[in-house]
Amino acid sequence: MIAEMLAQDTIAGFLALRMMNDHPIPYLFTKPEELGELYLGEVRYPLTKLLIRLAQKYPDDSFGIFARACDERSLIELYKNQQLDQEKIVFVGVACSGELAEKCECLEPYPSQIDIGEKVEGRGNLAIVNEIEAKPEEERYRFWMDQFTKCIKCYGCRDICPVCFCPSCTLEDHNLVHLGGMPPEIPIFHLVRAMHMADRCIDCGLCEEACPADIPLRTLYRKVRETVKNLFGYVPGENIEDLPPLEVLGDGAFEICRTCNKK
Repeated sequence: MIAEMLAQDTIAGFLALRMMNDHPIPYLFTKPEELGELYLGEVRYPLTKLLIRLAQKYPDDSFGIFARACDERSLIELYKNQQLDQEKIVFVGVACSGELAEKCECLEPYPSQIDIGEKVEGRGNLAIVNEIEAKPEEERYRFWMDQFTKCIKCYGCRDICPVCFCPSCTLEDHNLVHLGGMPPEIPIFHLVRAMHMADRCIDCGLCEEACPADIPLRTLYRKVRETVKNLFGYVPGENIEDLPPLEVLGDGAFEICRTCNKK
């Protein structure tokens, strides 16, 4: 399938992982004969971030990409935000194994189109979110402040996020966050990012995997994601026809509500 698309020039390249020096790394396959080195293991990598760069550099070309369920959700959000042209992206759907679904606590570990693998049941739930939400307000506040104070402001959560694409990041705006200052402003740094994730987070969990301080970022974003779902009936990455209720303006400094039209 991929070899045929490359041979017929249906796509300019296929973005996937390739084994090099015993490590899987991102690679743009452009020739069918290269595909023997394509890596099909269960290493997760935000390839859609690289896809944006490719699309920007080669706007007239089409590209292929492997897409797990979380990748497909990110593609949907990137289409909505005009970061990628859906007509120029071909995805090959990859269903995750039960083991990977268990590790990722994935609620739906399969894309809408399965080309590789078999559909398995979801393994995740919102138990931790509900457990924290059931605590008294003061206890919840202490819990999150304790977590945020562990932050070393490495920007790993932002840099690995497949739906962080703003050319100018609010988290580097000196009016909100003091650049180079340590420790980072608590809780501004994380609450600003949580606000931006509220109608954008695809629940892939890569931010939490990347965090060297073991801050439960996915739990935080799952909470704000659930709030948006309850208030507006919107789920990021679910339906390409549904517009996100919050819209980033300018450099990402403000958010407005599409539904209530309030800043």
